[in-house]
Amino acid sequence: RSNAGETMAWSESVDTVLANKEGLAAFRTFLKSEFSEENVEFWLACEDFKKTKSSTKIASKAQKIYSDFIQADAPKEINIDFHTKNDISQNISEPTLSCFDAAQRSIYCLMAKDSFPRFLRSEVYKELVKKHQERNQKKRLPFL
Repeated sequence: RSNAGETMAWSESVDTVLANKEGLAAFRTFLKSEFSEENVEFWLACEDFKKTKSSTKIASKAQKIYSDFIQADAPKEINIDFHTKNDISQNISEPTLSCFDAAQRSIYCLMAKDSFPRFLRSEVYKELVKKHQERNQKKRLPFL
């Protein structure tokens, strides 16, 4: 459970939101409303991918990320520049744990500079902060 202070801390950086289960869920809901949830899904897929130990899993997970997010007409195609997309396409047959790093950085920057400030002004975020403030009031005043 997050407390109100933690909810307020989310406004400091996109990292604090991505690292918090409830913050991430709220951010995802917001991105869905903007039709851009593929960005956070791609970022999370990359985080999971970088923890992969088995070489057979590396290949299959890389292929899945590529087909879901990178290749032309992918179901959740992310918006990355031609060179990054091209580099991934050329190296996907022999993927490394860092093969999506440039694309992940690009998507992270897009979320941090573009989506995140709008999230902080959104009703989704304001409702969450309000909910946490109310929950904290009840903790301090149990007779209410």
